[in-house]
Order: sequence, then structure tokens, then C-alpha cells
Amino acid sequence: FQFWEVISDEHGIDPTGSYHGDSDLQLERINVYYNEAAGNKYVPRAILVDLEPGTMDSVRSGPFGQIFRPDNFVFGQNSTGNSWAKGYHTESPEGGISLDIIPSSHSPTPPFHAPTSGEHR
Repeated sequence: FQFWEVISDEHGIDPTGSYHGDSDLQLERINVYYNEAAGNKYVPRAILVDLEPGTMDSVRSGPFGQIFRPDNFVFGQNSTGNSWAKGYHTESPEGGISLDIIPSSHSPTPPFHAPTSGEHR
């Protein structure tokens, strides 16, 4: 989760979610990565999903683990031992992980329109 450490540093957000930056530019587009919560705290706009609870425990115990919303951790109860087939067929979301958090946690985004070149048909 080095990504969130780098993004937090760039935007002046400390591991508790508080802003300690020194430039208005750091807050200009902060809503791309963070939602503002109560008490002027910033919470990552992220849902962390894994089938193995141990992975989520290591994230929570890391330096930025407390910055995430506890409800945005979605995990199963069993490890797949890095077996894609086991994860897909026996431990998949249909097998017990609820992904209901996704629509309620993130606002809809406008459709992406990629720039194109050449003829349009």
C-alpha cells in the first residue's frame, strides 16, 4: 500500500487523515483520491478486497492502516494459496464475500471517452 503513502504525502495527508500540507495546490484536486470526513479528516476513496483476511490485517497494522474506513475492507475467510481456480470457483464473491459496499461507497462517475483519431463510423 505504498501507493497510498505516496498519494498522502503528495497531498499533505498524515497517517491519521489530517491535512498538514503547505500549499493550496495539495487540496485543489484532493477529492480525486479522498472523501472529506468529520473533523477535517480525509479518508481514501478505496475499497480493499481480498479473499484472505491476513492481508487486510497487515494493511490495518501498517503506517497508513487507520486512514481507511473499516467498512471498506472486504475479505473472505480462507486463503486460496495463490490458486486462481480455487479463488474463482470456490472462494469467489458468490461464495460469501459481499460486494454491496461498492455502489454505496462511491458516487457514479461519468463515462470515459477516449480520444480517437481517424475516421468515425
